Amino acid sequence: MGRFGLSLILGAAVLVALLLLSVLYGSTHVPVAEVFAAISSGLGFSSLEPEPIHRIIFDLRLPRALFAALIGAGLGLVGVVLQTTTRNDLADPFLFGLSSGAAAGAVLVITVTGDFLGLWTLPLAAFSGGLVASGIVLLLVRTLQSSAPEKLILAGLAVSFLFAAITNYLIFSGDTRAAHSVIFWMLGGLGLARWETLPLVAAGLALIATYAVWRGRWLDALLTGDTTASSLGVPVGALRTRMFLICALATAAFVSVAGVIGFVGLMVPHIARGLAGPMHGRLLPMAAIIGAVLLTASDIVSRLLLAPQELPVGIVTTSVGAAFVFLLLLGTHRRAA
Repeated sequence: MGRFGLSLILGAAVLVALLLLSVLYGSTHVPVAEVFAAISSGLGFSSLEPEPIHRIIFDLRLPRALFAALIGAGLGLVGVVLQTTTRNDLADPFLFGLSSGAAAGAVLVITVTGDFLGLWTLPLAAFSGGLVASGIVLLLVRTLQSSAPEKLILAGLAVSFLFAAITNYLIFSGDTRAAHSVIFWMLGGLGLARWETLPLVAAGLALIATYAVWRGRWLDALLTGDTTASSLGVPVGALRTRMFLICALATAAFVSVAGVIGFVGLMVPHIARGLAGPMHGRLLPMAAIIGAVLLTASDIVSRLLLAPQELPVGIVTTSVGAAFVFLLLLGTHRRAA
């Protein structure tokens, strides 16, 4: 078994351990036996009446752990696809306005309209905001009659700044009592993890994973450049547009329930390439595992660092991401020297 296989198995083992820790630890410590009893009770394998602590484990902690793994894996895949299709090693959902659009939709609900659709109001508003942002980016690119990577990036940056300005205006002009909720949501958090919204997150992950694996060979061809890829029969412009749209849909699904979680989509592809190489047949599963491990571990840290108060998980991922970029720059400088 080679390095890739060992890395994948080790990553899966670490992820399982982190998922168990995520369910075990929180503001209240729960013994392992109680955890399995709660899960059995929640799944209907036990006829005993569930205790309150079982409800906490099955209805709050378990879906939160699953959300962290699924969203982390999804953001890692989105980062890989965006970096490949744009040939930009710093590409991630933030760079293209996808997260900013979703944030604006959520903030509109929190500060202005309120939960008029109940539990689904915030996810649907954020999802709609992400779709609007991606639609504007694609419209700009279509107007320019070019799907070149640099045009896509510039259009994304413009939309990102636009929706960031809209979000800040809504925060400043809205109900000040909602400011704490807005800030926590904009910094990312998994407090909205519920079984009811799990299908939305799972659909986002399934969408990006299925399409990326299906078009893995075309993504490999893009690594050689647009001209070579076109000569190999790859419809470069159409592929880039479709991949961006798929990434937009998946990101909107993730952000709609977890808020804006930074740097996961930027860091994970670089780490995965170091372990699996640039070819997408190996890169995609490695990125999914690493993304799941990174976000699950970050969520555990965010809950324990200031316990019983919860720290937004985006603060943890951004801190790790900043350190990662510093190391990346230092490594690049040493290689150049």
